[in-house]
Amino acid sequence: MSTPSPSSTGTPDSPRTARLGWFLGLPILALIAASAATLGTQRVTETLQRQAAEIASATGDGQPEPWLRVTVEGRDLVAAGEAPEEAQRQAALGRLARIEGHRRLTDRTGVIEEISPFVWSVERPAAGRLETTGSRPAEIGAFELAQRLKPALPRDATLSDRARAARGAPRDFPDAAAFAVERLQDLTTGATATLNDTVISIRGEAASLAAYDALRTALASPPQGYTLGSVEILPPVVGDFHFSVARRPDGSLELDGHVASEAAREEIRAAAAEAADGAALDDRMRDARGLPPGIDGSALARFLVKLAGLLHEGRVTFENGAVSVTGNALDAGAVTEAEALIRDSRPAGVAAGQVALAAQPIAPYVLRIRRNAENVTVSGHLPDQAAREALMTRLNPRFFRETIRDRTRLADGAPADLVTALAAAIDPLSTLASGELTLTDRSLRLTGTSLYPESAARLNRTLPQALPAGWTASVSVSSGEPVAATDSAECGRRLAERTAGHPLRFAPGSAALAPDFYPVLDAVAALARACPAERIEVVGHLDPAGAKPEAQADPVAVEAAKEAAPKPTAKADSKAAKNAKGRKGKAEPEAKEAAKSDAAKNDTAKNDAAKSEADKAEAGADLARARALAVIDYLQKAGVPLDRAAVPTGAAPLSERQGIGLSLRS
Repeated sequence: MSTPSPSSTGTPDSPRTARLGWFLGLPILALIAASAATLGTQRVTETLQRQAAEIASATGDGQPEPWLRVTVEGRDLVAAGEAPEEAQRQAALGRLARIEGHRRLTDRTGVIEEISPFVWSVERPAAGRLETTGSRPAEIGAFELAQRLKPALPRDATLSDRARAARGAPRDFPDAAAFAVERLQDLTTGATATLNDTVISIRGEAASLAAYDALRTALASPPQGYTLGSVEILPPVVGDFHFSVARRPDGSLELDGHVASEAAREEIRAAAAEAADGAALDDRMRDARGLPPGIDGSALARFLVKLAGLLHEGRVTFENGAVSVTGNALDAGAVTEAEALIRDSRPAGVAAGQVALAAQPIAPYVLRIRRNAENVTVSGHLPDQAAREALMTRLNPRFFRETIRDRTRLADGAPADLVTALAAAIDPLSTLASGELTLTDRSLRLTGTSLYPESAARLNRTLPQALPAGWTASVSVSSGEPVAATDSAECGRRLAERTAGHPLRFAPGSAALAPDFYPVLDAVAALARACPAERIEVVGHLDPAGAKPEAQADPVAVEAAKEAAPKPTAKADSKAAKNAKGRKGKAEPEAKEAAKSDAAKNDTAKNDAAKSEADKAEAGADLARARALAVIDYLQKAGVPLDRAAVPTGAAPLSERQGIGLSLRS
């Protein structure tokens, strides 16, 4: 009977089986070892956390809350927080160092200090997270401050406090901090708000148009005791950036659409106010960004305002990258101008849109002249270039101090005698401190302010009488507040005070006022209001001997001076004739006269020289009087009544060194 082999009987090979079993058991052993290590580490960590928490909790005795915060990382301890005193800090660190089982202690603690200025910041680095840095009040505590700020946090956002406790916080700090945090709700990521003592500053980009409006409203009322510092909030970006200028029938302008910044808003308003020519301005613009790249926003706004200036009624619009204009133009020429502007003068990057303009007959026919302290602005329509030149000829000598801005346009439909009516009304306008002359068809209206009640009353009587037949006029001129009368001595003292150190000297040969005369003469005119019983006497001055004229005297003023100069009387002429006859009767015989022929020639030369000097003296006197009359003309235009300023009779001209003489006479 044969013996079976091991393989045939299925008996295992003992050495090989043992090795296989060993390899299969290694993973299990590793898992058991890892589990044991994890459980051991976890138990150590839990022990460290428990003991560290007990130590941290003990630091809250006598404080708003525990100042020590301990983080356990495996067997490592990280201590943070600000101790009220150094001794408390050292004691807490000593207790942490004595915890059994820890490997390393990282100290990030400090001691509470007095901080000035007290600065605290909050930033929104991500949509769902806010971080604070800087200093927070030690008197409140981190947890309590976080609870006070929680209602102001953006939705679903968490607060990470990285600020350090410090003393020196301003009063009502939590309210101001909550105000700052709440503002971040309307700003995109990256926004920051900072409290520097009692000054709140905010920087960021608005999340939407509604958020931007909400921010502007909220920032108008900061917490009591706090003020706004730097506020740098960018408007939101919109996808449909547009802008429009509308002209209403009453001449007012409406601004609508988007504007990129407050600076751009002010620039647009200034340009629109000039184009509105005194009419109302309705600002409906909203701050937003999104103007297509490559387009100059300022140039675009000026272009739209310029187009709106050609409208009687209508709208100019920038939308979808193109400029369009619709409505009624000022006149037929304005239609052509608008078409040419959009065709040839668009800002770079702007496309040409629709031009739908109609030219209606000019009804009513309007011309307006507005005067203020610096400018005289003429706007509206005139029938032709001759009428424009006649108007400027009338305006220039009467408003030589102001800048005259001509914005008139030429169009048919003017009423008859337009130029004559304007000529009659411009003089009254020139006597006002400020005013406006409006011509509407055959009706004329003068409004403004006069320095004197008597001037205002006189215009109500004289202007309607000066107009051509068929014209009507209304005058609404108010006078300034009544001024209490001043006695003569005080009036003289004030005049000397206003003119001392400011001599008025004309250029050689000239009777034209210099710009530095105006402040002095304005002060003298104002003084006349307080001294109604005094008359202003004006004496002109001569040129220095041998001076060469820098400018020719105004011939009109010189002629006026000659006309106003005293004329010789008939009695004086008769006396002069008798004297001449007497001298003739005493003449020597012809022979004796022949003997003295040389002496006679010399006498003739002397007489010619004397006559030349007399002519020069007369010319100098005429020029001096012309200068005095120029000053009086200015004073009258400044509101001094006609009978309250004059050249005194028989007054000799003053020297160039003395300048113009100004005095009061009761």
